[in-house]
Amino acid sequence: MNTRFLETFVWVARLKSFRLTAEKLFSTQASISSRIAALEDELGVQLFLRDSKGVTLTSEGQRVLGYAEHMMDTMQAMKQAISNAGETRGLVRIGAMDTVMHTWLSSFVARIMECYPAVEIELTADTARNLCDQLQKGYLDIIFQTDEVRADSVCNQALARFPVQWVVSSGSIFDRHYHGLEELARERVITFSKNSRPHQDLLNMLHAGNIVSPRVSCVNSVAAMTRLIRDGFGIGALPAALVTEELRHGVLTVLDSVPVPPAMDIVATWRAGVGLEVVDGVVALVHEVIAEYAQAMGGAVVQLLEPSGGVKASA
Repeated sequence: MNTRFLETFVWVARLKSFRLTAEKLFSTQASISSRIAALEDELGVQLFLRDSKGVTLTSEGQRVLGYAEHMMDTMQAMKQAISNAGETRGLVRIGAMDTVMHTWLSSFVARIMECYPAVEIELTADTARNLCDQLQKGYLDIIFQTDEVRADSVCNQALARFPVQWVVSSGSIFDRHYHGLEELARERVITFSKNSRPHQDLLNMLHAGNIVSPRVSCVNSVAAMTRLIRDGFGIGALPAALVTEELRHGVLTVLDSVPVPPAMDIVATWRAGVGLEVVDGVVALVHEVIAEYAQAMGGAVVQLLEPSGGVKASA
């Protein structure tokens, strides 16, 4: 039995699409269809049902899938037995929201290159919503964003929590004492992209305080957000981790007289299964990197999270 046909079958079953499988395996839809047809002919059963909504497994296909994944696991184990991490090859497609891009992602990529020098890394920066969509469509292997993804063959791991602060330009009209959240909300507030988790959490906080029609400006770029705050456009609601240099040099100031917005959690989400063992290995590295980053920055800037989402106690 042709193992390439089995691999193709597993990916079609996982992605539920001939087109996405063709892209994943760097092939054509015609070739993917031909492999599945050949496998169905050899087994004497129909493996998939095709309609306008996509591709689904038949009952026979469901039974075959378990055996196929077991065979692919065996093949991968054999390959790993005669190689080592330094010789592992492949492509890992990583997506991250801006907050991760501007904090610890560079250290993470450097660690991957150190441990898996032959693995190619492809990076994508986007909003959390778009990253989740691309992961589920099979365009990305690992994403770092704010929410868990509920889907087949997808794993989630809470990594870190970034406390969010009110940040203003030092010496600006916004750099003053506020008697409460209602007074602060009369000014323009700058936060992350519309309908993102930080944006929604901020709106919920304001609404809970009976603050109606707040002046909230949503920006999908950390660099643009920081520049607007520095130029005195408004009051920023963002993690201090993103502006540590500006705070250190006194360009920006944290307001401490007003209740702070909810913290931002970072979640790692990745595709798991046959043929994705290198992804599992890469994910294991992120825990080392985020722990080192948290230790260097301190608990006021970033906190490690337990798998349950609770904050880890400091050592």
